[in-house]
Amino acid sequence: MLSSRLKNVTPSVTVAISSKVKEMKSNRINVINLSIGEPDFTIPEKAKEYGKKSLDDNKTKYDLVAGILELREAICEKLNKENEISYTPDQIVLSSGAKNSITNTILAVTDPGDEILLPLPYWVSYSEIIKITNAIPIEVPTKKENNFKVTKSDLAKVVTDKTKMIVITNPSNPTGAVYTRDELMEIAEFCLEKGIYIIADEIYEKIRFNDSFVSIASLSENIKNITITINGFAKSVAMTGMRLGYTASNTEIAKAMSTIQSHIVSHPSLTSQYIGLGALRECEEDMNHMVQTYKKRCELITKRLDKIKNISYVEPSGAFYIFIDLSKVKEKYKYKNSFSVEFCQNFLEEEKVAVVPGEAFGIDEYIRISYACHEDEFLEGINRLEKYINKFI
Repeated sequence: MLSSRLKNVTPSVTVAISSKVKEMKSNRINVINLSIGEPDFTIPEKAKEYGKKSLDDNKTKYDLVAGILELREAICEKLNKENEISYTPDQIVLSSGAKNSITNTILAVTDPGDEILLPLPYWVSYSEIIKITNAIPIEVPTKKENNFKVTKSDLAKVVTDKTKMIVITNPSNPTGAVYTRDELMEIAEFCLEKGIYIIADEIYEKIRFNDSFVSIASLSENIKNITITINGFAKSVAMTGMRLGYTASNTEIAKAMSTIQSHIVSHPSLTSQYIGLGALRECEEDMNHMVQTYKKRCELITKRLDKIKNISYVEPSGAFYIFIDLSKVKEKYKYKNSFSVEFCQNFLEEEKVAVVPGEAFGIDEYIRISYACHEDEFLEGINRLEKYINKFI
């Protein structure tokens, strides 16, 4: 008999959609895929060279659990220079992707039955990772008029004696919203007062369209001490398949995560780590080029969406997603259980466009579109979305 923890864990919606798209394409069906949260760029050549050299130098044996020292030092330099936060290498833990980093964090800090706050809408895997680790996800309603950014008053309504942690995603997946310094300070001071740890998921940090980004851990030393920053190389350097993430935290938490990781994966792939090192040392120009491309795409897609009646969206300031409000469509749409799931299924079948249902993020009347693809592709996808919506309104 399988573990009882699986009873409440649901498969990843985005992975399921991706699998369906691959199946349709294998059957020679032309599908526009606007569901994937993956850059359409390749790893910069200078970063690849570091990986190739590491193989030529036979750096393929076991190494330090927390990651190679050179990369942890480079991450400390990056955090100091770009985020104005001072860390030492022993406070950095490299893992096999940001999901691994999040899992390590929750295992290190929580006990079974502890509650973790998830402001709505939230990335699909948070709630399931929390369930797998035997903690309890608590959804925190937020307001559309605030671009779904959580506030102190939102948190005060759901905090209990069992609340141990909150997850703040900045920039947000799925909305692309970015918190201001004042907004983060209010949340962080509340967490200090209540003794709540902060998971600051900043994986989309590089992909922002203005200079307003603030890392939570930079707000004060006390706030830094309760914050575990999650970051990595998947989105900023297109290293999704290389599986390389990291945490920055206080020394006690970092040591605990290293202990846990030593028994689960030992350490992430050395080749991936050397490619990540090359990216930090050599590829700032490549990363900036990607960000400028996303910014232009964002301008194109929002300009096109503005022409469609009966929908609205959260104005994105980062990441590469648009979170679209279809509540007016929902009023006229015939569905049995979940509007967004059935809408996306039918949209894929009829118009051959894959998008992600809002239910995956906790809000059913929305869908998420990714513009991490060629502009011709996402603009045609929006044309088909308008055509499909007009059938019902």
